[in-house]
Amino acid sequence: MKNIGKLSLENAYRLFDSGDINQIEIGTTKGLQQIHLYLFRELYDFAGKIRNVNISKGGFRFANSLYLNEILVKIEQMPESTFEDIVAKYVEMNIAHPFMEGNGRTIRIWLDMILKARIQKVVNWQFVDKTLYLQAMERSPINDLELRTLLGSNLTSEIENREMIFKGIEQSYYYEGYKKEED
Repeated sequence: MKNIGKLSLENAYRLFDSGDINQIEIGTTKGLQQIHLYLFRELYDFAGKIRNVNISKGGFRFANSLYLNEILVKIEQMPESTFEDIVAKYVEMNIAHPFMEGNGRTIRIWLDMILKARIQKVVNWQFVDKTLYLQAMERSPINDLELRTLLGSNLTSEIENREMIFKGIEQSYYYEGYKKEED
């Protein structure tokens, strides 16, 4: 499992360092699939592919696979003009959880791409506490105020700050139980 985390983390760094991130569609299902494929292409045979089975985590059932493609079309059509709109879209994509594995890491990059393109900000993830974030995400299908408050207080206009972006990627992996291995 650590090997998967390490390899996909290296792929995440490469996505930004190579400039390939600039070729990804923003705010679309296709763009989300492009990110997922980039992060996990040599790790999972389902990389970049929308799941066709039902999944759950901690007693929460994600969107039913029978309706997933229709749901993704609706999410893609959601507005992205304000921070509140973007967080609402992020919450809906998290509920959809379109991949078998790697949804959180993929969707957080997708979120930052939308924020950067639409409001010239990104989340400074290194300052978003893991426990508070996971609790806010768990409650977000009912009410996203807690998540909006948490992410909103950690927005930055340093959208090209490589060090901050990479620390944020590391934090994203930490949320999923991975720890950056020292060289």
